[in-house]
Amino acid sequence: MKLRHIAAIALTAAALTPSADAETRTVGGVSYLLSMPKDMSEDFLDFSNTYFFADSLVSFDTASGSGVLEWKRQQLMPRQAFNANTYLHQPLQSLDFPNTAYPQNPRLAFSITPVSARTLRVRVHTSDVRPDDTAAEVMLVAEPAADSGAWTVARAADGAVTYRSPYGSLEIQPSPWRLVLRDATGRTLTRTRVWSDNDSTQIKVPPFSFIKRGSDNSRSINPVFSLAPGEKIYGLGESPTALNKAGQKLNLFVTDPQGPEGRDMYKPIPFWFSNRGYGMFMHTSAPVTMDMGHSYIGANKIFMADEDMDFFIFFGEPKDILSEYTALTGRPEMPPLWSFGTWMSRISYFSEAEGREVARQLRAHKIPADVIHFDTGWFDVDWQCDYEFSPERFADAGKMISDLRDDGFRISLWQLPYFVPGNRYFKELVDSGLAVRNGRGTLPYEDAVLDFTNPATVSWYQDKIKKLIGMGVGAIKVDFGEAAPIEAVYHNGRSGWYEHNLYPLRYNKAVADATRDVSGENIIWARSAWAGSQRYPLHWGGDAATTGTGMQGTVRAGLSLGLSGFSFWSHDIGGFVTSTPEELYRRWLPVGFLTSHSRAHGAPPTEPWLYGNKKFTDYFRRCAELKYSLMPYILDESRESAAKGWPVFRAMLLEFPDDPGVWEIDDQYMFGSRMLVAPLFEEGFERDVYLPGDAPWIDYQTGAAYAPGWRRIKVDKDALQCVILVRDGSEIPHVKPALHTGALDFSRIDRRRYSASGK
Repeated sequence: MKLRHIAAIALTAAALTPSADAETRTVGGVSYLLSMPKDMSEDFLDFSNTYFFADSLVSFDTASGSGVLEWKRQQLMPRQAFNANTYLHQPLQSLDFPNTAYPQNPRLAFSITPVSARTLRVRVHTSDVRPDDTAAEVMLVAEPAADSGAWTVARAADGAVTYRSPYGSLEIQPSPWRLVLRDATGRTLTRTRVWSDNDSTQIKVPPFSFIKRGSDNSRSINPVFSLAPGEKIYGLGESPTALNKAGQKLNLFVTDPQGPEGRDMYKPIPFWFSNRGYGMFMHTSAPVTMDMGHSYIGANKIFMADEDMDFFIFFGEPKDILSEYTALTGRPEMPPLWSFGTWMSRISYFSEAEGREVARQLRAHKIPADVIHFDTGWFDVDWQCDYEFSPERFADAGKMISDLRDDGFRISLWQLPYFVPGNRYFKELVDSGLAVRNGRGTLPYEDAVLDFTNPATVSWYQDKIKKLIGMGVGAIKVDFGEAAPIEAVYHNGRSGWYEHNLYPLRYNKAVADATRDVSGENIIWARSAWAGSQRYPLHWGGDAATTGTGMQGTVRAGLSLGLSGFSFWSHDIGGFVTSTPEELYRRWLPVGFLTSHSRAHGAPPTEPWLYGNKKFTDYFRRCAELKYSLMPYILDESRESAAKGWPVFRAMLLEFPDDPGVWEIDDQYMFGSRMLVAPLFEEGFERDVYLPGDAPWIDYQTGAAYAPGWRRIKVDKDALQCVILVRDGSEIPHVKPALHTGALDFSRIDRRRYSASGK
């Protein structure tokens, strides 16, 4: 009976803490698996927690931008109404002892800091004690200086304080405390929610608040902003769900989702913007759950594991906002020319002979290519990374690299930051304290995970990378990085709650810095990322399914990542999981080559000649030659994108923000500023395409002109299996294709004009 009673209590407790997303929290009866993201919204539905609602402005100094905010203590209570059970927040009288030591309604600091004419920094604290994170900061390129030159600050008779610039305003309303964002015309863009906003609805949405957990007295903050009718949200990382995130719920927690077909991400980014003309960068590395009208259509609920809110708020069009965000978190230097060429790969080439044969076949079939990638099989034991070529299968790796370089090929090599117990470096890493530790000082996992917060680890690791780059290797594949332990203590003293999401950024930086130190080139090939990783190109889309939906998810994910500050991106052409059917490969190839960077990779065969079909090999060559002929255009667009923080693989809304028709389109894209690409996701030779603007569009392959609006466009069966269009009046520079980028003759550029009038 006692055991049953305990079980009943447990079930009751579980029922009182309803899962906001039960299908992702239970797998085979297990409540949580190591590979799952953290859903922070569940913490805000816990009856054991104490809730504090942002209530009223106590004081605000307009000279310093510093203020004090009072928070009202609340509790979550169950409620029954005609057999409908729900819960409501109610005022709570503190029982803390001694009551003279713990305030009923704490008064805590917040601040507003102008950063640029389009950017404000808003910080809200839940404690008087704040850590010095300066040494740990890697997301920002530098601590932004206050720049109040473009902003005026005025206090109204009712105590409201308004910051105003030529691009918008932020008003602090005193009671109830509320932040209101407006554009330059005075139109409200969004505002923080207060409890009285619930007067007009029976669905009671908690306002801007924070919690103190009953389990450990830790705190987490929950900013809540309004969503307007028809408002759309973009960004938040490499998500394959619909490009407009309004109505969705996303967990910003770096994970290995096994491919870009689900909603979890290798590359979540805590940055987003709205079609209403504002955006926000959540300057945190803690897990965040974004509920953007998912549980209530009028509220954007931001559930943070962080105890403080540090937001940068932007005003402007999407391109303006991206430029402001990347000015803070960084923009990439241009990757080397050769990286824009074809990367030929599979999982895996296992020997020098295989690598040389692939290079020979590429040249024999006159397929333009610049990179041969060796994946997991170049070590003595497949997948067991020791940074050494297998001496049995690579008789002279240095000579192979040199010979292939003479033929116009760079070499790319796979590796990862986890070391299994059988790895020869495992004991050294553990004994030297170079791996992540748990609270007891041992390993949280069976594997030793490199601790990139430890300078000694970074030095040890970079020595291995630099040796390979010094041999002539062009790029290192920065694979994995999604499994940094949460329940761990890192060398810098921070826990996994704040280091897990930063791990990919530190990992990306370590490899990029080592590569640049030796070769002078800014190039990696990475799967995982966080805010700031865009400084270290480039990133690819992970293990896509070899299906039409795998292709669709890949395109959406790439567009979403581009709307999150990443200029350069690639993916596995044809998908990764199984050998790509030729028909799908044909439709995928033009998309793969009309991307900033292009790699054929996955289960063999990926090499076109192994399909035993000369027509397919010829078709592959045509797709590669298309990209090499467009290289002057691609480089021009890439330089501008890198300089301004824009993507090359570009959502339509960036180029046509005034056209309402483009804001929901995520199955076609702009390749740079002048070319429109509409993939064929299903078998067949036609699809509906939306043509924005007020001028015709010119078919790149046939020269036909199409009027703006929705058009059903057919592709000739002998053409490249993709709709490729050019903006009317555009000049697209071309160059004669060559077998590698080093052989392109940029002194002889053919500038072709595409015009409906023929002029």
